[in-house]
This record gives sequence, C-alpha cells and structure tokens, in this order.
Amino acid sequence: MFKGSIVALITPMRPDGALDEAAFERQIEWQVECGSNGVVPCGTTGESPTLTHAEHRRLIDIAVRVAAGRIPVIAGTGSNSTAEAIETTRHAHEAGADAALVVTPYYNKPTQDGLFRHFTAIADAVDIPIIIYNIPGRSVIDMGVETMAKLSRHPNIVGVKDSTANLLRPLQVRRRAGRAFCQLSGEDGTAIAFNAAGGSGCISVTANVAPALCAQMHAAWERGDVRAAMDIQDRLLPLHDALFIESNPAPVKYAASLLGRSAEFCRLPLAPLQDQTRELVRAAMEEVGLLG
Repeated sequence: MFKGSIVALITPMRPDGALDEAAFERQIEWQVECGSNGVVPCGTTGESPTLTHAEHRRLIDIAVRVAAGRIPVIAGTGSNSTAEAIETTRHAHEAGADAALVVTPYYNKPTQDGLFRHFTAIADAVDIPIIIYNIPGRSVIDMGVETMAKLSRHPNIVGVKDSTANLLRPLQVRRRAGRAFCQLSGEDGTAIAFNAAGGSGCISVTANVAPALCAQMHAAWERGDVRAAMDIQDRLLPLHDALFIESNPAPVKYAASLLGRSAEFCRLPLAPLQDQTRELVRAAMEEVGLLG
C-alpha cells in the first residue's frame, strides 16, 4: 500500500517561532516534483511535540490540500494519551489524509497489553489505515513482534514504521504478520537492507534535502537494479550520518537552510547546532553533491 521514499517533513518556522506555511507548501511541491512516494507531516522530524493542537491540524490540512492526491499523505497523529490520539487521528481522517502514523505512547511506559489496547482503541474509533510507529529510542518502549502480529489482524492497522535499526525485526514481523503487512524503515541508513529483509520503503529524514536521490534509490531497488540502489545508498551515507550528529531535526533543518528551503530555527528544547556540527553537515551536503 505504501512504498518507496516517503519523506518525514520538517516544519519550516520563522526565527520568531511562527509556522512558515509558504515554505511548508513549497517543500511538499518539491517532494512531488522530485518523485517522492509520500509525505508525513507532524512526525518527529516535524517537531510534533512542540506544535499546538491548532498548528498540528493546520499542517495536516495544508499537506492534504497541496498533495492533492498526487502522493499519499500519512499524518502523524500519535500521543501518549489514547483519547488525544483518537481525536487527532479523527481529524486526519476528516481532512482527507491517506493514513495515520501513530507512535507508541512515550513516557507512560505501557505494557505490551497496554500497547495492544491503545492501538486497538484508535483503530476501532477511526476508519483510516494506521501505521504503527515503533521507535524505542525516543518512546522508551519497544512493541514486541507478537503484539504487532496481533494488531496486524485489525483491518485498519496496515503496517509499521520500524525505527529499531534491528534488521532481524522485519524478517520476524513478516513471518508473524504476513507479507501484506507494510513495513517501512524509519532509519535512512538501513533502507536498502531493510527492503531486502521484507520492507517496502523508508520514511526518510534525508529526503527533506535529497528527495530525488532517495526516490531514485528506491525506484532502482523496486525494478531489481540492486547495484544502482546500493551505489546511491553509498553516496548518501555521509549525509545520513551527518543529519543525526545532533538531535533530529536540527541538522536537517540546517541542511534545508543551506538550500534556501527553510530557516534552520527549531523550537526549544532543541538548541541551535554547534559550529562543528554545521561544518560536518555542510561538508556532507557538498560530498553528496547537493551544494556547489
């Protein structure tokens, strides 16, 4: 259902902290032009923890309007409150989003049974395809394979964004949940290896600044040109590494600012990049060929 290079959109902001809606619209148009296979507004890379509820809804509305059915919009709608996640997911459905990306509840540390009940409650309440976002590095909890397999039987739960960087996991999930369950890498550096293990694409941070290369890499993989896909992966590796030297999305927003696509501003508690990080990001952009 969802495949290829899907970009986890940054949320452009002005230096005063206000949303830069025009830059956000331009970013989506650029993704369409460059061949991206989908966009994700209001995820981790979109600084969802610091967005107000009104801003969150506004960004989803804009993404749906600008994408205009040309590529899927997978709206970030997760929360550590089940009731709030249902409300946000319901808005995404009403706005016309193609799917919802729902993160495992952070801070609460629910049990596996709590995770099962949380996602089941959302899927029961809103008739929209739901992709589980499993990112233990940020949420502290890791959804187990058996829990995911149980959830995959719900008709509205269609896949997972896997940010574990564990390349055994897609094999295990495919065995227990079946091949129809959509698995997307949440780690740019593992994208091709993840596809080889049963994935169908990547929800990418790097695609914010290298959308054409990311799309070409996945297109090469899909047509069976493994050598071409690996060559692009090798080319992108320095950028993947540089964009996570400090907490995402600060490095990728700086990279986007070098292209004139967004101010580098992030809301607190994300701090401005250190000078040495700026130098490494710029060098990686130059090495990949994105800067002259």
